[in-house]
Amino acid sequence: MAKLRHVAMSVSDPEASARFYQEAFGMERVGDTDSELASGVYLSDGVMSLALLKYKSDKWAGERYGKDFLGVHHVGFWVDDLAESEKTASAAGATYFADLPVEKTSLYYEKKYCDPDGIIFDMTPNGWAGTTK
Repeated sequence: MAKLRHVAMSVSDPEASARFYQEAFGMERVGDTDSELASGVYLSDGVMSLALLKYKSDKWAGERYGKDFLGVHHVGFWVDDLAESEKTASAAGATYFADLPVEKTSLYYEKKYCDPDGIIFDMTPNGWAGTTK
């Protein structure tokens, strides 16, 4: 079984966007990131994770978007069995995009795929900070 628990938006200023979503909707800051992929802020409403990311390169933003794209970038599903979910998604037409990060036990470990329209989605067996299954 899979549950939608993560939405990532590509933004111009993660800190400014975080302030907006905290003030407008009472979201709680649950993490920060500054990796080779992107800098950003993770917020949560207690169930869903909202990642506000500024991508550093077109490679990690994906060719469909590019690092300068602004808007909803991808969604993520918390799955019970990653291997089985990969098989099911691939059989339905998904294509592999990336593994992030490399440590498979990390809270932020996820496999990235693209749907048949090229839209990126994540699958993880671990969830995201601030989420509940």
